[in-house]
Amino acid sequence: MPLENSSLGAPHSKQEQKSTSSPTILQQLRNVYDEYPPQFWMLIFGLFIDRLGGALVFPFLTLYITRKFGVGMTEVGLLFGVFAVTNLIGSTLGGALTDYFGRKGTLIFGLVMSALISLSMGLVNSFQLLFVSIAFVGLFANVGGPAAQAMVADLVPEEKRAQGFGILRVMANLAVAIGPAIGGLLAVRSYLILFIADAVTSLITALFVFFILQETRPAATSGVQSETIVQTLRGYGRVLRDTKFTAFILTCMLIVVVAMQMNTSLSVYLRDVHGLSDQRFGYMLTLNASMVVVFQFYITRRMQGARPLVMAALGSALYTLGFSLFGFVSGYALFLTAMAILTSGEMIFVPNAQALVACLAPEDMRGRYMAAYGLTWTLPMMFGPLAAGLILDNLNPRWLWYAVGMVGSTAVVGFLLLERWIGKSLPTTRSP
Repeated sequence: MPLENSSLGAPHSKQEQKSTSSPTILQQLRNVYDEYPPQFWMLIFGLFIDRLGGALVFPFLTLYITRKFGVGMTEVGLLFGVFAVTNLIGSTLGGALTDYFGRKGTLIFGLVMSALISLSMGLVNSFQLLFVSIAFVGLFANVGGPAAQAMVADLVPEEKRAQGFGILRVMANLAVAIGPAIGGLLAVRSYLILFIADAVTSLITALFVFFILQETRPAATSGVQSETIVQTLRGYGRVLRDTKFTAFILTCMLIVVVAMQMNTSLSVYLRDVHGLSDQRFGYMLTLNASMVVVFQFYITRRMQGARPLVMAALGSALYTLGFSLFGFVSGYALFLTAMAILTSGEMIFVPNAQALVACLAPEDMRGRYMAAYGLTWTLPMMFGPLAAGLILDNLNPRWLWYAVGMVGSTAVVGFLLLERWIGKSLPTTRSP
């Protein structure tokens, strides 16, 4: 009987092997593409163009300021503080404009203003004028940020939003994987070229959005135009009265103090303390971005069904460990190891947090909730770089990373306490 069954079943077994064979990489990519609407991919492509220009400039901004104007990290910290104050205004305005006028127009406005101001930063020749340029960068450059995030939330169903924001991060980090390596080579010749390239890519993206993308604001929210813009701005009071959301935002700010060291203090610390070149630091950023490109989507899918705040705590713990290591190790290989660890935390924390914000936000308030989430970066920027600059300029520079470890550990505890308080009331992403 076993032999007969085996013989009779052989043809069917071959058919089953064909039907159950693993799909090729191209088929997997095609399946992922088909899971999301075409407008989502058009948005991703457009934002990639803009992020590529930004990735040429931002990783080297601190190096540019300290070299061209001969200032220390304390002055750089003050610059970032000015940026944060005006960014708070710009992001708040952008969230209200997103809900009042719509996503598309607000995004285009932000891109055009970003292009003009980026160019001005490369042309100024005095530190005082740089202060003015930085203020305008904060005011206008992030006006379109809430609009872009609201578009993702509009286009992607709730159960796939974490993955949708994960794809957005893959796109952004693909730009960062390419940008710093090119930017490091160009920076040796002229920083002005970097600012020109950033302006051009922002204008190209604005044209792309104008001609290709459609407005995504849900029809149910069109009645918001019956409000005045002042009433729309007052809607932020409703956001702040959401105690669950506010507690989450405050805890996020702690881990952002840790994360922001990547683009503020880390490059100067590695240059001044360990003699690391701009080009080798650019390769570290390329490692960070390449890991996100390769692993982000897989990690986001693996997080489906997990408790969001537990994942936030895990991501924060890896973030903290990676950054803290810079205070204990030396040697390029160990720097790369620290970067790999903190990048793992980044891949867990960021898309999970963005998806949670989108779930908590009512449709008619989505732009303002996204803008409020942006405060997790804006408010720490007011004091974080300045505090880091004071440590680097006046104390043992390694103390910066010890302080970062303490702040990050506090964030981990905060997310675990939030899980006990409100975790059961929060949605988990559904399994595929």
